[in-house]
Amino acid sequence: LPAATTAVYKQWIPNTNFETASNWDKGRIPCASDVVHFEKDKVVSVFVRSPHALMDMYLPLNGELVLAAGAGFTAFDGSWDPGCDSGGTVRFADAEHRAWFDPTLWQDVLPSGEPRPSGPIFSVDEERVPCRYDDVVFQPETSFRVNIDSSQPVIGLRSISVMGQELNTPASWAGYLGGPSAPLQFHGNGTLQVTGTGCPDKSGCACGNALDGPRICAALLRASGRQCPEPACQSPLQPLGHCCGVCGATINLDFTPDFDLQKYQDRLVQELLSQPKYAGVQMAISKVHKAQTFLGILSRSSTPLIQIVLIDDRAGAQAGTAAEQLAADIMENVAQHGEALGISSGKVEVATGSTASGQVGSHPVSRITAGTVMGLLFSLLFLGGILFLYRKGKLRLPALRLPLPRPWDRLEDPASPAPASDKGFDNPMFNVEPLGADLGEVTPKDLQVFYLNPLYDASETET
Repeated sequence: LPAATTAVYKQWIPNTNFETASNWDKGRIPCASDVVHFEKDKVVSVFVRSPHALMDMYLPLNGELVLAAGAGFTAFDGSWDPGCDSGGTVRFADAEHRAWFDPTLWQDVLPSGEPRPSGPIFSVDEERVPCRYDDVVFQPETSFRVNIDSSQPVIGLRSISVMGQELNTPASWAGYLGGPSAPLQFHGNGTLQVTGTGCPDKSGCACGNALDGPRICAALLRASGRQCPEPACQSPLQPLGHCCGVCGATINLDFTPDFDLQKYQDRLVQELLSQPKYAGVQMAISKVHKAQTFLGILSRSSTPLIQIVLIDDRAGAQAGTAAEQLAADIMENVAQHGEALGISSGKVEVATGSTASGQVGSHPVSRITAGTVMGLLFSLLFLGGILFLYRKGKLRLPALRLPLPRPWDRLEDPASPAPASDKGFDNPMFNVEPLGADLGEVTPKDLQVFYLNPLYDASETET
């Protein structure tokens, strides 16, 4: 298998050429007895490749016709045209809805412009549109109109090729934007920026389309009937940068400065993906930024990691099982050669159509653990708050009859000490009424009342 090249070329598929049948409402190119009608308020750039005879043509108020050598228009002279019937009005289709962030409108091509052959490598959805270090190609001798609405401050690119001319410096791109064609070809609130530089990091660079992820997914869902296809596994995986869940496996690798993304991708393709047992498996590998979490709460920072997504063409209960086996082989290879490859650690998640092999990985476990810890913390805070309010006297609790005294009661209400002995004496100045006696009764002489006198020491009388 040939090694993947570092530069990535993405080519815009639709065009606004006059000779493209799908650009006309009748699905055919206008013929001599037709009346061509461009909407007067629609901005358009149209490339004309050959000469055409027409009955009549209505042009827009703002637009251009780009004529190739020998191309042009002549009035129909009434002679019979074998390829044209009675004629009619043919209207140019609306090209305003074609968006930059629609993955279905782009294709990977070789530097020569030919479509890249299909192979074991695919891209997650956010990377199917041009990334910040990609080369964008608009086919030679074609016109186009693309909506570049974006949530990014700028849409960075390495280069843009228009009409066969490659613009790979900020100055050359600024000069093209100042020309007459650029406003007719690009519209929307986005700003394209050509840098002329590729990814400077051998460990790879993130695509940079995360902010426009919702636009990308909306375009894909609109093309597929506004819903993701039903996966064969019960708990599909959700790779970063991908719109719909997948069956198979994902691997997240932590890397060191020695890691080389391109070399590692080539190694996996040559040593593992090329094996016959993995003929139906596809792999997407790229650097992504994963949001950091603490106790299940997202933070503003993110961690770069290498994400590997593995899918296969198996169905039913076997869906994802080949990808699962490949993930196991990759993790075994990481355990044996990870240090030499610049890989410090790896985590794998698996989702297959087989109920026997459930989901594996640290992400579900970490969420359960985080929920348990959060529950314990909230419980402790709740109990601590109740105790604090009770000690401050702002919260009353029902009285509890406990057999054991509370420690703080002993501190606040000390009990009177028991008498050391039954010795005592009558105090003529102190008259004690027996409990339960009437007020008129006289205390009997034989009733002795004892109490402790702090000024009296019993030991002094025993001499």
